[in-house]
Amino acid sequence: MSDSATESQSSPARPAQLTLGPLTRAGGSIVLPGSKSISNRVLLLAALSRGKTRVRDLLDSDDTRVMLTALAELGVACRPGDDGKDYLVQGVGGAFPVREARLFMGNAGTAIRPLTAVLALQGGSYALSGVPRMHERPIGDLVDALRQLGARVDYLGNDGYPPLAVRPGEVRTGEDGGISIQVRVSASSQFLTALLMALPLTGKPVLIEVLGELISKPYIDITLNLMRRFGVEVENRGYAAFAIPAGACYAAPDSVYVEGDASSASYFLAAGAIGGGPVRVEGVGSASIQGDIRFAEALAAMGAVVESGPNWIQASAPASAKLRAVELDCNHIPDAAMTLAMAALFAQGATRLTNIASWRVKETDRIAAMAKELAKLGAAVEGGSDYLAVTPPQAWKTPAEGIDTYDDHRMAMCFSLAAFGPLPLRINDPGCVAKTFPDYFEAFRHVAD
Repeated sequence: MSDSATESQSSPARPAQLTLGPLTRAGGSIVLPGSKSISNRVLLLAALSRGKTRVRDLLDSDDTRVMLTALAELGVACRPGDDGKDYLVQGVGGAFPVREARLFMGNAGTAIRPLTAVLALQGGSYALSGVPRMHERPIGDLVDALRQLGARVDYLGNDGYPPLAVRPGEVRTGEDGGISIQVRVSASSQFLTALLMALPLTGKPVLIEVLGELISKPYIDITLNLMRRFGVEVENRGYAAFAIPAGACYAAPDSVYVEGDASSASYFLAAGAIGGGPVRVEGVGSASIQGDIRFAEALAAMGAVVESGPNWIQASAPASAKLRAVELDCNHIPDAAMTLAMAALFAQGATRLTNIASWRVKETDRIAAMAKELAKLGAAVEGGSDYLAVTPPQAWKTPAEGIDTYDDHRMAMCFSLAAFGPLPLRINDPGCVAKTFPDYFEAFRHVAD
């Protein structure tokens, strides 16, 4: 794919609207699709490794297809396994065979950011673009860090944002032969993830210093955990600096299992807490490497009955049948925190979610979008630069224009929970869930009626 027109022509038509509810109960179990964060990291690490990796339970979604397409265009052999459940990736040992390419990255932040860093070290010429919203999502802090290395990355539109041109550069080292760079991470932890995944390719000792408050630390833990599985051990110095040893290189681990998506688990667990339950999610549990698994703790703080095992979690409504409001710092669960805002509709009192500034630069400005759409339902909502406060409706409303989803998969999935209110609900552009969970509404109907 070379441009957004090609992407649009190749995608099936999406339904314009979907009406849900009113729903009265939730119960049953669901097997989760694979984690997007893990899937795209594993695909790139497998591609950069020496040897062949069998990726098991890979997520099938728009974002992973973007990564698979880009890797194929860069000369990486990726094919489905014979059983239809696995993916086989033949690693290239750190050097992509294709040294000139135009890559369309859709709206996949987990693809464009690490690929930009890796391509900056390939010695080739590449262009990376995406959908219009991707061209509004910041990448300047990553580009600044790469330029410290000697990489040549230029903006093809507005400074600080894609689309980008990557050209051959020369890696700069210090007098000791090592690399030392700084990166600002207040906008996204993905900038640090991109550098961590790319810099072992230099073969040099590397020190990455973090400037500003590192948001979403659990996503960095995912990155470090997966790099370790592919043979590269990074020294984490209290999240203030990270050291990569000289001579580090990726080696295929034969097979890697992709956990179920902990962010997606939040919708079903919340359904159990709101609709009686129990609702059990399988594929992710207490042994998870994903930070959003801690959503279950937040739900328990709201009064839900939560149980878990190594590979499952389930939630039921509190004995009082009413959730309670919470005030919670959500830095550790940035995506799943959106689901708490929906659970707040069914809680007693005002729920306040803080430290969520990263919502502003996601697939849409999620603080503004959530505030607007929750208000349509009759909720009292206050949104600030890094917080959202939600008080349940005194009288529920059914907006005639429906709930807008802003081409944001998590907006669509979140607002399915509002169908547990007393009125039917129409969701606009429900097909945007294809980004991470194409069958979401079928799965939701399986546990809610």
